Amino acid sequence: MSDEHSVPLRERLEEFIGKPMGGDGPSVGPDPVNLPMIRHWVDALDDRNPIYLDDAAARRTPFGGLVAPPAMLQSWTMGRPTVQGIAERGGAPGTPGRSALSELDAAGYTATRATNSELEFERYLHPGDEITSTTMLESISDEKRTALGTGYFVTWMSTYVDQQGEVVGRQRFRVLKFRAEAGVPA
Repeated sequence: MSDEHSVPLRERLEEFIGKPMGGDGPSVGPDPVNLPMIRHWVDALDDRNPIYLDDAAARRTPFGGLVAPPAMLQSWTMGRPTVQGIAERGGAPGTPGRSALSELDAAGYTATRATNSELEFERYLHPGDEITSTTMLESISDEKRTALGTGYFVTWMSTYVDQQGEVVGRQRFRVLKFRAEAGVPA
C-alpha cells in the first residue's frame, strides 16, 4: 500500500469534492425549533419583528403563527461544542476522520478564516419543526496567495430539511485554509 501523502495534495483534495463532509451522516437538530431559543436570538440581536415573539400579531400574518428568524437556520442543527482539544484545533470544532480539511492541515495549511456565507430560505420555520442538515463539499480552489498567506478556498453546501424531508433552506459556506505569514495570527 502506498503512502497517501505520496499522492499530490491537489489529487488528494479532489477525491472529497461532491461528497459528504464529516463521517457521522446528517446533523440532526438536538431540539425542535423552540420559543426560548428564538427569544435568546431576538434579544441578542435586538430584532423586534413581532412575528417572532408576539403570537397575536403573528397569527394575523400569512404565516399563521410564530416563526423563527430565518438567519437562525444553521443554529438549529449545530451540535453542542466539544471543548476538549479546541485550542489544539485553533478554536474550531473538529472534523472526525480523513477529510479535505484534515489533508490541508497535514500539508501545513493549518490556519482558517471564514470568508463568506450565503443563505437561501425556502420557508420560515415554526416552533416544533425538527431540522436536519447534510453537508457536501462543493469546491476547493487552486492554491491562492492572499494577504494572510498562501492557501485554498474551501466551499461546502449545507441543505436543511424539516421533519417531512422538505428542504427549508441552504447555506453555502467558504473558508480560507492557509499557511499564515509571519506576524499573522492563525
